Amino acid sequence: MKKKIAVINLGCPKNQVDSEVISGMLAGHYTLTYRPDEANIIIVNTCGFIEEAKAESIETICEMIQLKAAGNCESVFVTGCLAQRYGEELLKEIPELDAVLGDGDLERIPLEITNKLNQKIHTSKKQQDFIYSHTMPRIRMGPRYSTYVKIAEGCDNYCSYCAIPMIKGKYRSRPIESIVEETKKLAAEGVKEIILVAQDTTRFGIDRYGELFLPVLLKELVKIDNIRWIRLMYCYPDVFTDELISVISREPKICKYVDLPLQHADNDILKKMNRRNTAEEAEILISKLRNAIPGIFIRSTFITGFPGETEEHFQHMLDFIQRIRLDRLGVFAYSQEENTPAGIMEDQIPEEVKEERKNRMMVLQAELVAEFQQRRVGQTIPVILEEKLSNDNWVGRTEGDAPEIDGQIYIKVHKNYCPGDILDVRILQADSYDMRGEGPE
Repeated sequence: MKKKIAVINLGCPKNQVDSEVISGMLAGHYTLTYRPDEANIIIVNTCGFIEEAKAESIETICEMIQLKAAGNCESVFVTGCLAQRYGEELLKEIPELDAVLGDGDLERIPLEITNKLNQKIHTSKKQQDFIYSHTMPRIRMGPRYSTYVKIAEGCDNYCSYCAIPMIKGKYRSRPIESIVEETKKLAAEGVKEIILVAQDTTRFGIDRYGELFLPVLLKELVKIDNIRWIRLMYCYPDVFTDELISVISREPKICKYVDLPLQHADNDILKKMNRRNTAEEAEILISKLRNAIPGIFIRSTFITGFPGETEEHFQHMLDFIQRIRLDRLGVFAYSQEENTPAGIMEDQIPEEVKEERKNRMMVLQAELVAEFQQRRVGQTIPVILEEKLSNDNWVGRTEGDAPEIDGQIYIKVHKNYCPGDILDVRILQADSYDMRGEGPE
């Protein structure tokens, strides 16, 4: 009788793809379960990006150790970013762990679990070279109609606040052929929406092909039958080319939605962050996008309380948001990360100031988004159905809403549908984040 194994995913969508690959590799050897309390072996795929994510990872690990102490669980393994960054510390501070497997060794996980002979295991690659392939098995954790496709590993941007390059290594694009083959397979499985993710999707191909190849990749993906929506996440503004804008504009399968993490809007702070664009350049890009792609949804993220950020710097960011009026916005208080240039900068901002500025920005955004959400009332827009709530009520997402991070739309329908169906919905009501609508008669 096969032992039961649970893979717990924490962190970003890129981590989710890794967890799905881990699950796929283990499926032939173990019985997969989504209930850790009934598993014999537990793998926690951790995030180690910012302090809040690290705390969640540690809390989850400790909960799994408690299950091990209760008797049903035999082994707890930790993998992912936290394991890569703090592997030795984890084994020292949590001796009940059986193994800490550094990020980038996914293909070795089944072997390490099988070969474990009552000794502690710690692996950590100094030179990251792993690239996910379409030939690797994958058991998806999300809905059958929508999934993430990771197009690259690692990062070469070296933003001064970010530990990702030291965890994930240098930027490594997947071959176009591998991504296309994976997407064809996903389409055959019933996937309607693919969401392209990487640490930086816009730099896709620069390492492998010597030039920015995201437009080339998109032109291949739109040819695949049954894929209805292609969504772009993590697009860096400094390499968002006119060619890419043109491809998004003319291809109906590509969602009129761009995730454009800007992080700040004061040029002095952007320089300290080691970002490669100015606030003025970002504003020009957004104007280009809106002129070329009418109705586009633009999402961004900003950081408050970066070292040395004065009230004047912060006000520049507020003025930018007031002027640009982004459709979607995420705001994070700066997390001081060890072994990063920003972590040792002088003029660290007190936590209460970071949070107060974050809250002020979110209040402003709520006011702005409520205003232009109201403009959508009366419009008819495409919606992907996600969950049936009752006989004629569903919840779904518009083209302008990425799963789990943006809003939802509650829909009254008059026909029989299935999750993943895309239909035109007339917007009846809207608040700052969600909407209500009605499907076709």
